[in-house]
Amino acid sequence: MPDAARPRYPHRHLLGIEGLSPLDIEALLDAADEAVEVSRQVEKKKGTLRGRTQINLFFEPSTRTQASFELAGKRLGADVMNMAVASSSVKKGETLVDTAATLNAMHPDIIVVRHHSAGAVHLLARKVDCAVVNAGDGAHEHPTQALLDALTIRRNKGRIQGLTVAICGDILHSRVARSNMILLAALGAKVRLVAPSTLLPAGIEGLGFPCFTDMRRGIEGADIVMMLRLQRERMHGSFVPSVKEYFRYHGLDAEKLSHAAPDALVMHPGPMNRGVEIASDIADGSQSLIKEQVEMGVAVRMAVLEALASHLPNG
Repeated sequence: MPDAARPRYPHRHLLGIEGLSPLDIEALLDAADEAVEVSRQVEKKKGTLRGRTQINLFFEPSTRTQASFELAGKRLGADVMNMAVASSSVKKGETLVDTAATLNAMHPDIIVVRHHSAGAVHLLARKVDCAVVNAGDGAHEHPTQALLDALTIRRNKGRIQGLTVAICGDILHSRVARSNMILLAALGAKVRLVAPSTLLPAGIEGLGFPCFTDMRRGIEGADIVMMLRLQRERMHGSFVPSVKEYFRYHGLDAEKLSHAAPDALVMHPGPMNRGVEIASDIADGSQSLIKEQVEMGVAVRMAVLEALASHLPNG
C-alpha cells in the first residue's frame, strides 16, 4: 500500500501490543512488507530518519535484537548510538530516572529500550521528550518480536485470521508469549498454550486461551508451532526436572510435529537451545521459519521507527 494511502500509526511510542488496534497492527505489518523489499535491494538506504538520533539502551544483553534495531535505524539514515549499560554509570548506582534525564538532555529522537524489569520502559517514556520503543521489559512484553512473528506468518500463510497457533514452552517467563497472545488473538488467530504445569502462569485459563500440558494434544492440527526458549536465567527454583526430561516431553521433534497439520510451520524467537526446546533437524528443516524470522525482524523495526518518526517535530 502506498504511504499516502496507508492509515497513519496514531501513537507516539511503541510500548507494547496491548493498546494497539487491529488497524494499528495491520498498518505496521503493511509497512514492514515494503521494508522487506528495501532490505533485499542492493541499495538498502532510505532517508526517512536522516538527521535523527536513535539511542539503543539495552540493560540486558541481546545480540540479535540490538543488531536488528541498529541495522534498521542505519538503513533509514539515522545516527545510531548503542549505549553500553554494563560499563555505564547505571552500574554505579544511577537510577533509571537519572538515566532518562541524562539522555533527554542529549535531545535524542528515538530511544530503544530493553530492561529486566516489567514496566521500566513505560516509566522511561514518561520522563523523556522523544519516542520510545520497548525492545523487551522483564516478562511483560516484546512488541516488535510479536510483530515480526505475525509478519512471518502472514507472508507464508497469506493470512492470520482463522489459523491455529500453538505457543509452546516457557510461557511463565516469556514476554514473547504475552505479546504474541495479544497480537494473534487481535488478528483472529486461534491461540493455544502448551507447557508443563510449572511453566503456565497462575490463572492463565481465565484469559480464554486453551491450555495443554500434553505436547502432542496441544499441537494437534496446529498450523503454526511456535516454540519458546527455556529461560533458565529468570527461574528461581526448580521448574523442570532436567533439560533431558524437558526435551523428552516438551521439546519439538519429528514425532511430536507429526501431530500438527501436515503443512504446519515451525517458529522460535531465538536464541535456541538445540536439543532442549527443539531438535536440530526440525530447526533446520523445510518446515522451519526461524531464519526468515530474523530477516523479518529488521523489516519490522524499520517500519516501527518510520511510524514513530512521523510524530516527531518536523516529522
